[in-house]
This record gives sequence, C-alpha cells and structure tokens, in this order.
Amino acid sequence: MRQLLAAQHPDLADMSMVAVPSGWDNAMFRLGDSLAVRLPRRALAAPLIVNEQRWLPQLARLLPVKVPVPVRAGVPQGWYPWNWSIVPWLEGQTADDAPPRDDQAEILGQFFEALHRPAPAEAPRNRYRGVPLQHRETHLRELMMKLQGRSRALDAAVLDLWAEALAAPVSTTSTWIHGDLHPRNVLCAAGRIEGVIDWGDMAQGDRASDLAAVWMLLETLEARRRAMAVCTTVSAAAWARAKGWAVLYAAIFLEASSEIDSGMATIAERTLQRLKQGP
Repeated sequence: MRQLLAAQHPDLADMSMVAVPSGWDNAMFRLGDSLAVRLPRRALAAPLIVNEQRWLPQLARLLPVKVPVPVRAGVPQGWYPWNWSIVPWLEGQTADDAPPRDDQAEILGQFFEALHRPAPAEAPRNRYRGVPLQHRETHLRELMMKLQGRSRALDAAVLDLWAEALAAPVSTTSTWIHGDLHPRNVLCAAGRIEGVIDWGDMAQGDRASDLAAVWMLLETLEARRRAMAVCTTVSAAAWARAKGWAVLYAAIFLEASSEIDSGMATIAERTLQRLKQGP
C-alpha cells in the first residue's frame, strides 16, 4: 500500500496508516487524521470504485449529510491491478453500534428526497439492487430454505409482507440510489446522522431498495412515520416494495451472520421486528 502511495501520491506517503474494519468489497486504511485509502480487494468491486470517482462528486453537493467524495484517484500499478481512491475520513460510529435518535427521522427522509432524483441515462446499473423484486424472489426462497430454524422472526407475517411487495406495481422511474444503505454504512455521533459511506453500489434503479433503511435504522414506530412523511414523492406502492427489500436484506444478513460477526443477525432481527410493528 505504501508503495502505491509513494509512486502516485508521494506527498501523502509518509503519513501514518492504520487498517480499519472493512466490508466485503474494499480494504480500508486510515491515512493520517483526515483521510482514508479505499482499495478494491476483488475484481467484482473494481468497477464500483470508478463509479464512485465519477458520480459521487456530482451527488454530494445535493445531500444533507457528509459522504466520502474521493479527493485523489489511484490507478493500477505493479502488483496491484485496480483503480483505488483516497477519501476524507468521516468521524462517527456505524449505526448498528450507535443508532440514530428519533429526531433524526426527518434527516433520513431529507436524505432520501435529495438522493432519489432522476439519474442520467449513462448512470450505472446494478444487477442486484434497485431491480424489480421479482428478480430477487428465487434468491429469497433459497435463503429462507437455508435459514429454517435459525430465526423465529422469519414467520408468516414476514412472508405476507414479501407477497405484498411482489404484488405492488413496479416503478418505471429510475432514480439515483445508494444501493447498500444499511446500518453499517451510516455513521452517527451522539445520536445524530453524520454521514453515509460505501457508495460502491450506487446506481440508477428503484428507490425502494434504499427506502428499506427506514426499518433498518429507526427504532420507533413514530420515528419511521416521521421519516416517511418527509418523503412526499414516494408512493404507497414504493413503500410496499421497500418492505420487501427490507425482508430480503434481513435474510441476507441472517445468512451472512457468524459466530465471529453476530452483529449482522442482530441487525436482521431488529429489522424484521420493526417491519411487523409498522407502519
């Protein structure tokens, strides 16, 4: 890593560097006090970094929370085969460990309204996020078979929500979406939403896949209602589809949970309980 910095950004090469917890797609290193290095760890993630570099600067100025807009770009060199980024370091804890207060419901709704604007035709598409839910039904059924006996929250009420989501009219309007909006990609400090990170899955598609975060992030029924009230451009059909996406994400998190990372199951269980509470 330091070799890449020395070759391409030598003015930063002597700064302290510490590995930090990372997702499935990218390795992350804190660089000094105010920067971070973001490197794809697999070929599947390599194009996603390029999407962030191209499109996130255009969206960032429209959003009510901080996002890690790339400040430097890296290119393949030597042993490392993919593009990479240097981004601002955003302070805060992920929302699974430091949940947003109820008074952040309006901020979340404002974020949705600011982000979910029509995307240009050349904006990227994501084969897994923002697509019609019918495209994900086989995957959910496979997950449900694997998860039999692992969660009592995956019950008939949840399957009814999934059925209602499948029956809801499909949106014909593609908007910008984050594509991976769950508690580990939202940063909070003292209960306040401070930033949204990990934009690799950003794409044009059905906003419902992002709106699922209402149930993943907000603890109380009243907070969820307030967030939804801010989203004046969202239809009842989109909210029905959003519940379906929340079911799918919960199943994915349950399947990915392990003894090493049981927090993913906690996120899933909370999401499913909130779905059943409403609205």
